[in-house]
Amino acid sequence: AATAPGKKITARLKRTLPVRGPQAPTLSELMRWYCLNTNTHGCRRIVVSRGRLRRLLWILLTLSAVGLILWQCAELLMNYYSASVSVTVQFQKLPFPAVTICNINPYKYSAMKEYLSELDKETKKALETFYGFSEGKSKVRRSVDEWNSTGSDFFQQIPLLKVEDFSRTATDLHSGQKRKIEGSVFHKDSSIVNSGDSNDIIGFQLCDANNSSECALYTFSSGVNAIQEWYKLHYMNIMAQIPLETKEKLSYSADDLLLTCFFDGLSCDKRHFTRFHHPLHGNCYTFNSGENGTILSTSTGGSEYGLQVVLYIDEADYNPFLVTSTGAKIIVHDQNEYPFIEDIGTEIETAAATSIGMHFTRSRKLSKPYSDCTETGADIPVENLYNKSYSLQICLHSCFQKAMVDSCGCAQYAQPLPAGAEYCNYKKNPNWMYCYYRLHEKFVKEQLGCQQICKDACSFKEWALTTSIAQWPSTVSEDWMLRVLSWDKGQKLNKKLNKTDLANLMVFYKDLNERFISENPANTLVILLSNFGGQLGLWMSCSVVCVIEIVEVFFIDSLSIVMRRQWQKAKKWWNGRKRAGPGKPPQAGDVERQGHDNPVCIDEDLPTFNTALRLPLPQDSPLPRTPPPNYSTLRLETAFTEQLPDTLELGRH
Repeated sequence: AATAPGKKITARLKRTLPVRGPQAPTLSELMRWYCLNTNTHGCRRIVVSRGRLRRLLWILLTLSAVGLILWQCAELLMNYYSASVSVTVQFQKLPFPAVTICNINPYKYSAMKEYLSELDKETKKALETFYGFSEGKSKVRRSVDEWNSTGSDFFQQIPLLKVEDFSRTATDLHSGQKRKIEGSVFHKDSSIVNSGDSNDIIGFQLCDANNSSECALYTFSSGVNAIQEWYKLHYMNIMAQIPLETKEKLSYSADDLLLTCFFDGLSCDKRHFTRFHHPLHGNCYTFNSGENGTILSTSTGGSEYGLQVVLYIDEADYNPFLVTSTGAKIIVHDQNEYPFIEDIGTEIETAAATSIGMHFTRSRKLSKPYSDCTETGADIPVENLYNKSYSLQICLHSCFQKAMVDSCGCAQYAQPLPAGAEYCNYKKNPNWMYCYYRLHEKFVKEQLGCQQICKDACSFKEWALTTSIAQWPSTVSEDWMLRVLSWDKGQKLNKKLNKTDLANLMVFYKDLNERFISENPANTLVILLSNFGGQLGLWMSCSVVCVIEIVEVFFIDSLSIVMRRQWQKAKKWWNGRKRAGPGKPPQAGDVERQGHDNPVCIDEDLPTFNTALRLPLPQDSPLPRTPPPNYSTLRLETAFTEQLPDTLELGRH
């Protein structure tokens, strides 16, 4: 009981004396305490400086320092995700790449005539109608009636058209009759350049089989382009219906294509080549494919130690409407890469010696967060249809083929088949041509999302090619070389060779320098933290402890003060609502206990002991008086109930 007044006095002092430090009741007091006690000199100078001008200067200097720190730290953070490129050159024995060789003409025209007889007939008729071209009636075999009957009906549905002066009528080159162009789409692939009459446009029209009003007219820059595109469209439609085994027999064999072969100064033959069937180029042959587990290498640079082959092109057996150039196509690639010969193949001339010198480069980029590349393609939501290592081209082609199957119900002929799909043909899919052209237009305009999904590979190999061409064989050696080559292959060719049927190819390393280009992080985490510390120390004389202090004061303590004030306001509102509740009878003494507004008090600052002494009295309230003393406390009472005997004796004396 004796300590109760002491506890009350202590509690009253805690309530009345001002509270400073992290437990300060207001943000202004907390900020003032921080500026007086922090290690950053600028903040302290703002508080202790005398004079408005000096204080204003310190405020500007401190804010400028904070801005510089934020700017420099942002630059450091951005540089942290940058990479530096390093180039390393090594001289060593290099593995020889895979070299894929294809004849530009995919299939022997003499073997394909029975499948293409109706298509060739329609093409010649269009040439005769539009250009007046005529070569007499050619004898074509018609042993495959199934192809002819079906093709004839389809050629009538999608014939070549001649549009006059951009009108909505066109002349059908198949029947010679005029027809109205239906539909709202009038598509031009490029500017119109015609063959003679400036008012004539040649092209073809594709319509939706389910909605005849949905059509698109495709026009081309010249009649040659229009006829070739129209021919390829029907050509792919026909080839999609021929079994793979049959197409391999219709194309060139290794014995047909390869006449001589040398590698690294030693003789080679067709056993060193692997057959690879390409939908658009027929049978292609890959040297050093690595299928048997062995990859050839070369220890010396120069044309004498690379691959040397002589190719037999056989120009006389070319399809006159499908290809317009003569020669071969080659592509140099890694053994695990798919040869996209139609995209990046290099053409080889006939009657010429083509030398291709190579420089080998290996590149590696950093993945996230430094660049948006993929390591293996496993994180790309596109199925790899090529069964080769990931590349951007594989992803784009696979993505388009998947969209083709989903939108058109069949697969495009030039790309591999997805599981459970089949190639488009007008027997089973009469609407596929219109669907394909519409889908390809979206793909080119990047509206399918393939370009957004597919990413570059982080690591790849590249062979930079340098091509040079010389006349071959020379005039003085032409006679004996052709005789010898004809003798070597005479029993199989049954005719004398012509130099326009031959192509000489040499592929070799110009030197054995391997360049390795790699990306390395420009900054590590230790360097980043060191740079942060240098900026903080330079501009604010601040350390890690200072940063922790800033976080504590400006975030934790400030948030605590704000939440405390909000809680007090909510509590006050709730208590006032309870007192003003209905049905509660007024009681005596409520007026005395009821609070009132004091103009001295400010909402942001709680009253202290000194401010409380200056509070004005409420109206109609008696002046406070000092309470009368309790006189009973002045009485002296003995602590003992009985007096001791010796004290009585002393009292008597």
